[in-house]
Amino acid sequence: MVENFPVIAFIFLIAIAVFAFYFIRSRKKPSQKGEIAIDTALLGSNVLFYRKLAQEDKAQFESDLKYFLSHTKITGVDTNITVLDRLLIASAAVIPIFYFKQWKYHNLQEVLVYSDAMNMEFETTGNADRNILGLVGTGSFEGKLLLSKHALQNGFSNTSDKHNTAIHEFVHLLDKSDGDTDGIPHVLMDKQFVLPWLNLVHDKMEKIAKGKSDINPYAYTSKAEFFAVAAEYFFERPELLEEKHPVLYKMLANMFEVESDLK
Repeated sequence: MVENFPVIAFIFLIAIAVFAFYFIRSRKKPSQKGEIAIDTALLGSNVLFYRKLAQEDKAQFESDLKYFLSHTKITGVDTNITVLDRLLIASAAVIPIFYFKQWKYHNLQEVLVYSDAMNMEFETTGNADRNILGLVGTGSFEGKLLLSKHALQNGFSNTSDKHNTAIHEFVHLLDKSDGDTDGIPHVLMDKQFVLPWLNLVHDKMEKIAKGKSDINPYAYTSKAEFFAVAAEYFFERPELLEEKHPVLYKMLANMFEVESDLK
């Protein structure tokens, strides 16, 4: 028995090596299977911004979507989340920062999706003032973004109305990244441009108040809402914004570091 010990030990070591090989191999498989795949056909038929991109930029957009989806949890509160929903949410996140490469949504951990408009108690049924389509969370909801699924889908299906709720809320997140949601996105704007921006905002808000502007009247609510509404307009109808508001278009193009023609 003692004479056979080296043989037994050798067989035992071989068995351990084989087990370790298959164990390590099996541990690698889930990450391979879990790699995020982007349905480019679905993306192209639903996201106009992506459809307009050059081929090399489309590849970058897809890569940015994968990054967002791998770092951000998306949860359906009272609705199921489809592949399309995930693509639209990720697209709304990527579009404002697509040319602004050095920024990521470090102030966001989860997107909560509700079936429809919500009230202040986050209810989506009943008759009580359900007018919230999207919201950047604060307090116990810090690090979360709330979206109406209906508003999300409508924002991408209607490409002529200058509105996109999801983009609007992600722009608020950009604005909030310096600590304040105040319509002065320091992360996007050098100090010397702050005063010209505020003067332009004041001028545009006055025209909205007098009914002399095609910008959504909700932009008159505050400087923060003006910035988010203007960004919606910029990404949804860039050619119309440049035609009607050339200075605003140019300032937003500089902020978002748009290097190519959006139109």
